[in-house]
Amino acid sequence: MSEKEKAWARNAQAGSAEDFAQLVRLHQQALRAFLRRLSGNHADADDLAQETFVFAWEYMARFDCTRSFRPWLFGIGWRKYREKKRGWLRLLWRERAVEMDFVIIPDPGLKLDMAKALAGLIPEQRAVILLCLMEQMTHEEAATALAMPLGTVKSHIARGREKLGLALGALDV
Repeated sequence: MSEKEKAWARNAQAGSAEDFAQLVRLHQQALRAFLRRLSGNHADADDLAQETFVFAWEYMARFDCTRSFRPWLFGIGWRKYREKKRGWLRLLWRERAVEMDFVIIPDPGLKLDMAKALAGLIPEQRAVILLCLMEQMTHEEAATALAMPLGTVKSHIARGREKLGLALGALDV
């Protein structure tokens, strides 16, 4: 986390809405993309992102400024997604296909194959794959964000990559 970001976080903890808005501007695009890939559509992702930022603002005092803000924020987003997903399941909504506009794949067929392959992963595997491989978080940051043991994150990466490789017909994803 940069010094500027640390300062914004400290000031936000002290009640500065302006500095919290800076944190939102810095992370909103990546958070929305992550939530869109999890939920499968823009509208749900926007709702989840809004809920995530509201929760983060309300609980900013709990944030440890010695740590990185991004994994903390993505962890809130992950928990909001899981809460919403449980609600969706109770209403018997089916999860939609994951949009893959975060990957530049020239072949539309391959892009669709990748979306289907990701949609075939269990949510925990998909979340870990998206954070580590797409958002380039370390395994430790993903473990923090998802409140999972590091070994579990590594297992989900290994199993997720294997499933993606099988689904895409590749040996090494």
